[in-house]
Amino acid sequence: MITLKKLEDQVIVITGASSGIGLVTARMAASKGAKVVTAARNEEALKQLVKELNGKGCSAIWVKADVGKEEDVNKIAKAAINEYGRFDTWVNNAGVSIFGEAMDVTIDDMKRLYDTNFWGVVYGTRVAVKHYKERGVPGALINVGSFFGDRGTVIQSAYASAKFAVHGWTESIRMELEKKKAPVSVSLIHPGRIDTPYNEHAMSYLDKQPAHYMSMIYLPKAVAEAILFCAENPKRDMYVGTQAKFFAMLGRFAPRFTDKLMELTMYRTQHSDEPSNPPEKSALHHAGYGLHERGTNKGWMRKRSLYVKATENPMLTTLALTGIGASLWAMAKKKS
Repeated sequence: MITLKKLEDQVIVITGASSGIGLVTARMAASKGAKVVTAARNEEALKQLVKELNGKGCSAIWVKADVGKEEDVNKIAKAAINEYGRFDTWVNNAGVSIFGEAMDVTIDDMKRLYDTNFWGVVYGTRVAVKHYKERGVPGALINVGSFFGDRGTVIQSAYASAKFAVHGWTESIRMELEKKKAPVSVSLIHPGRIDTPYNEHAMSYLDKQPAHYMSMIYLPKAVAEAILFCAENPKRDMYVGTQAKFFAMLGRFAPRFTDKLMELTMYRTQHSDEPSNPPEKSALHHAGYGLHERGTNKGWMRKRSLYVKATENPMLTTLALTGIGASLWAMAKKKS
């Protein structure tokens, strides 16, 4: 069994740290005492973030890096080691999406997305595993996937297929490392719809602006909480939001029904009524705007994920369900 350090004793590397989930995770990790290595393409946003964190008595550094380039990912690791002598958790979080029909999206745009969403994870995995093996000290590798990595969707075919690749890569490397008894905890995060600038940063081929619309949406804090739980506790999978687990299971056991359900709902719930941003405003080929935790999505906002809470506290959840079951049985017996 791999034992991981407490957050206050860790050095944590977070890619995609200039906005959304990465930004919230960096702030939360620093507030819990971790030393934080922030990485993204937006240098100015990273500088401001590190100044903010260090100004609060935390310890953080920044590295301008494009995770789609292996040399940049190696640069992140080198910076962490030069500054702190090591890192204990590596979070592969950087990502970007494309909204458009599969046959309309250009191959160049697809390749650019894969550079960030898939190859960035591969490069990060390799450098993290190498570091943990060389040190011989247990460390955590945390890959941020998606519920679209468990179940494909319309309009975001490039994103979904890249996340499927991330999920397959994560499962494969986990088994290989486990077989060799390597000192690495490998976790996969499965977020549902999260209120971040994800849609604003995406490349859009649509007439209307990509957005989470008319659906259950979780705050990025819920994902950050799941990530940091895995940094301290070896955990195979963490689903953020009941919808993430629901669609993964539904797609597995009722695939054709799920096809029809998503065909019916996903075309109209992945965009707003506003005109779409022009392609040059997207963060696909260059850095997007930074230091925004949340986006402009509209729907049922959830502050926390009960599924994450249940995963963090399985004993309490079991006791609660047992108590509910006992109460229902007692009520039924009393009525009879």
